[in-house]
This record gives sequence, C-alpha cells and structure tokens, in this order.
Amino acid sequence: MFKLYLDPGHGGNDPGASGHGLEEKDITLDIALRIRRLLNGYENVSVKMSRTDDNFISLDQRTNEANDWDADYFLSIHCNAFNGSAHGYEDYIHDSLSDASITKRYQEIIHHEVNDLNRLTDRGQKKADFHVLRESIMPALLTENGFIDNAGDAAKMKDPSWRQKVAEGHVNGLMKAFKLKPKIAPINNQTLYKVIAGAFKNKDNAEHRVNYLDVIEIKAFVDPTYISGELWYRVQAGAFEKKDNAEDQVKRLKKHGIKAFIITDT
Repeated sequence: MFKLYLDPGHGGNDPGASGHGLEEKDITLDIALRIRRLLNGYENVSVKMSRTDDNFISLDQRTNEANDWDADYFLSIHCNAFNGSAHGYEDYIHDSLSDASITKRYQEIIHHEVNDLNRLTDRGQKKADFHVLRESIMPALLTENGFIDNAGDAAKMKDPSWRQKVAEGHVNGLMKAFKLKPKIAPINNQTLYKVIAGAFKNKDNAEHRVNYLDVIEIKAFVDPTYISGELWYRVQAGAFEKKDNAEDQVKRLKKHGIKAFIITDT
C-alpha cells in the first residue's frame, strides 16, 4: 500500500498569496482534491489530506499527522508570488539532501511530469529549509504551481481545465516514481455514470446525508469539489458502467425522498 500525505497549502485565516482575485488557499485545495480523485483510479493507494475544506491547519499539525500515519510520501501543493513579473513552476526538496538521495530522484520524476502538462515556464528543481520538508520523516516535495500575482499565470489558475492538467501531472509523476498500477479501466474507455445524491455547501449536511444513506443500505461518500469556483460537498452514491444501472439507483433514491442526478466521467 502506497500512503500519500497530500497537503494543500494554507487555509482558513491563512489565505497564502493572492492576486488577480485569487487566493492561494483555494487554488491549492482545488488541485489537491483533483489529485486525490485521480489517485482513486490506482491500486493500493491510500491518501490522507491535511485539509479537505477551508480550515486552518498549523504546519506542526500537518507534519505530525503525516509522521504519525507513517506516510510513504509528503506532497505539499502551493502557488507562488513575488512582484507580479515572476512566472512559472518550480518545486523544492529539503536543502540538507544530496543530489544522490531518493528524494531528489522523486523530485526529478515529478518535476518532469508536471512541467509536461502545466504550460508554465520551468524555473527548475530547487532546495529550501521549509518546515514541511524539514519536519516530515518521509521523502517530501513542495510544488509551486505558478505565480498568483502574475497576470499570465493567474489566468491559467482560473481555468478548471488547467488545474486538472496540473493535477494529472502530479499523479503521472507519482505513478512513475512509485510504480503505481492503474485499476482496470472500463472496457473501451466507456463512460462511467456517477450518481450524486445531493450537493451541499455545508460539510456536516453532506455527512448527515451519507449517514442516512448508510441506514437505508446505500453506500455513499462525500466528494469535495469546486463548482463554478465554489467548494461544494457532493454525496456520491455509486458509479456504474451501464447508464440503466445508474438510472435505477436514482429511482431507488427517489423512493426514499432524495433527489439525485447523474454525472459522467470517462
């Protein structure tokens, strides 16, 4: 089992960097949630996130939790800022590590894969004494995904399809670095029909829905996702290769007074 501790930078009363109507804490959370969702398609992967919503989590809490969980890898997602003119992507490992270290090797692999998809200037692989790199006892990487105060980079950050590509780059790097194996995909890459049994702004309401569905023997989970730039907590109650099966699930939910709908994923 590969255990990834996934850390969206900042959160809550710590917005991080800002610019062009964006806050770093929102961009990092969106990218991290997309990474987690993509990793659901791989075998024997367990992901623990430092936060899944807009909460403040101290740096000590993040590294202590990762260490106590005995994670295999610590991945921290950030955006950069400088003076509005700097732009591009860079990533960091701790400055005490040699270029022959396994952490450096992981950095090289992930750096290449992220840069292959993010359409940002490559600012290189770097080292620094950041807390999450120093205090985590497992190999760790911090990625800086563009400069939020740069007009060009910020325009990309506002695009959900760009954030998806950044997430894909990270996952491609993790797959190659840790030899992750994809789960068996639907035949001929056919559409997957997901049943959504509610979408809530309040996480507690979403969890209450999941608990109710458990009582009526319908398995479900909370899937945080950004919709039109806002964080929502969707309750997913099944994913089916056949649309008829998804529609049957919707009908079953309707009998219990729950409005549901189908979204597609390929």
